[in-house]
Amino acid sequence: MTKKKIIDDIVSKFCNTLNTSMGVIEDNVIIADKPTVTNIKDSLDEVISCASLNDNPFTVNGFTFLCPSGRPNNDLIYFAKGDDDDALKNVKLLNISLGSLKVLHDEKYDRNNFMKNVILDNILMGDLITKAKEFHIVFDAPRIVYLIKCNNASDYPASDILLNLYPNKNHDFVINIDSTSTVLIKELSSNASHSEINETAQTILSTLNSEALVHAVIGIGTLADNLNLLAKSYKDACVALEVGKVFDIDKDIVNYDNLGVARLVYHLPTTLCEMFLNEVFKKQSIDALDQETIYTIQKFFENNLNVSETSRQLYVHRNTLVYRLDKVQKITGLDLRIFEHAVIFKVAMMVKKYLVSNPIKL
Repeated sequence: MTKKKIIDDIVSKFCNTLNTSMGVIEDNVIIADKPTVTNIKDSLDEVISCASLNDNPFTVNGFTFLCPSGRPNNDLIYFAKGDDDDALKNVKLLNISLGSLKVLHDEKYDRNNFMKNVILDNILMGDLITKAKEFHIVFDAPRIVYLIKCNNASDYPASDILLNLYPNKNHDFVINIDSTSTVLIKELSSNASHSEINETAQTILSTLNSEALVHAVIGIGTLADNLNLLAKSYKDACVALEVGKVFDIDKDIVNYDNLGVARLVYHLPTTLCEMFLNEVFKKQSIDALDQETIYTIQKFFENNLNVSETSRQLYVHRNTLVYRLDKVQKITGLDLRIFEHAVIFKVAMMVKKYLVSNPIKL
């Protein structure tokens, strides 16, 4: 339920209980029953002007108004029908009831805004510690960042589903980055395992697929022991998704800690990558290998360079597989049955894939 709907519900209950007209003005919007809105609309400018002068109650056109802060642009203006003591009492009751709600709502918004600035590295270390204390956020609790990107639109925003999954707003934070990206900052137990971290990502993915009918991919950042390391965790989650797009197209969950050699290749300058390919494939380019041969090589690697098992899975004779491997050796100069050559070829394939993805690097 939105803040406006909650206020509207509370105002309606006050009106029914006290048998009078009451309401709230927020950002020049009047929240009250229709007749009351009509009565106040014509004098709205005068009301806002009076509210700006001081924080004392005042009356306009038979209604009593109160803006506790004297800043109508930042605060609520409460009103009740009448200009007597009963009207003043009703206004004060409304202030007591809704004032706490506004503080809680604004604190929640500011806490999320603060955490968003933390992950985007938009806050200085000194301010980070001070603000964390102000918002009662534990500075050195272990946390991790999940970056969720949805590939198609849905009537159910990912942030709403995540808030239902992780409602503890004192420990977990759900932050919208843009129309397709949402971040979950998850507080972890001191002995959280890698499997638990991955299970959380799997739960998010399954829930989004089943409830929102959206296809999503999730990047998992590195463990942050304190708030100051959350920006790095977020950046690592971004890198995980970028690397995943290049090297693990079929994976919906990519953990930065599991990127291995792919992370190393991703951070290499393109000029160095091109030099490496030229050195490895002195005879002919890797492009000289057809798709059938490439598929054979992939299966050979999946089976740990085991010729018999690979030929069985490919439904070909062992001699046919040996012939194909000999063909690769003639073209590239690398015998994939030799571990060192296989490693070089594997890395070369990753480098080639990286260059084909057209990375913006120098």
